Amino acid sequence: MVIDFWGKIKQQTLASLYLLYGTETFLLNETLERIVGTALKDGERDFHLSVYDCEETPIEAAIEEAETLPFFGEKKVVVVKNPYFLTAEKGKDKVEHDLKKLEEYIASPSPFAVVIFVGLYEKLDERKKITKRLMNEAEVFVASPLHEKELHRWIGERVKENGVTITEEAKDALLKLAGTNLMILANELDKLALFVGQAGTIAKETVEMLVSRTLEQNVFVLVEKVVQRNISEALQIFYDLLESNEEPIKILSLLASQFRLLYQVKWLAAKGYGQQQIASLLKVHPFRVKLALGQSVLFSEQELLKMMHDLAEADYQMKSSAMDKRLLIELLFVKWSQERM
Repeated sequence: MVIDFWGKIKQQTLASLYLLYGTETFLLNETLERIVGTALKDGERDFHLSVYDCEETPIEAAIEEAETLPFFGEKKVVVVKNPYFLTAEKGKDKVEHDLKKLEEYIASPSPFAVVIFVGLYEKLDERKKITKRLMNEAEVFVASPLHEKELHRWIGERVKENGVTITEEAKDALLKLAGTNLMILANELDKLALFVGQAGTIAKETVEMLVSRTLEQNVFVLVEKVVQRNISEALQIFYDLLESNEEPIKILSLLASQFRLLYQVKWLAAKGYGQQQIASLLKVHPFRVKLALGQSVLFSEQELLKMMHDLAEADYQMKSSAMDKRLLIELLFVKWSQERM
């Protein structure tokens, strides 16, 4: 778990070797920054932080740097980016790497260096000897998308570092409004912390007042209004999006994507699949699946299929006729409202 991994770093119990990989860029960068920030004091980075890209530089250059004594201070940090030789991928450029020398270093790392291997890879090739050796000897962190409980812990840790607290209701509201993108969430949490001030508490009402909805989240709320047959509020959200210079065809595409998700989630749930299984099969965040499950129960499979057909027809009309795009979506909402009366 990311918070537990960060806890070890916070206690300044640094390892000689780190292996950071995964698809969650924000977590990769933040974890890397925490290790570097703990290892090096202010003013030491210019002298004791070195970064090597394995797609441009042989690994032995990074090893040589790690084995060189620091000018002053106790530690130096060597960051090794894009270690593609740990994966089944091939490098973009033909760079020869002395993996035997790397293997020797892993067996006996420098006592005055922290070497961090970091790559944006979904998985490593554990069949390779060098990968196995590094995974066995290094502290390994996998930056995967956070599940709902992990997101709640991450949010709590983020606000704690800003000197504030947040209620559980506020966390739920934040995820519903801003989505699960960690960069967006971090920006929103920093803004909320600044608003409530030191030792303040972020409440649900504060989140609803200040957090900016993403286009995707606005479309989610728009679908909720359609579900509730609240045509006037659905149209108001649509008009607000138009005022924000969002294109009708993009809004229609996101509506189609959301209703397709509702259908898929409903169908899979009926087959006995759980939330995590559905998220894995559809390659979407489990929190999105949770929200979609809540919406899908208000529709039958036949209704969802009919609505997807209506959306496909509206998309065809937008692309093939001179009919006003805004009017097409307005007519779609009115039609759905009447059919569900």
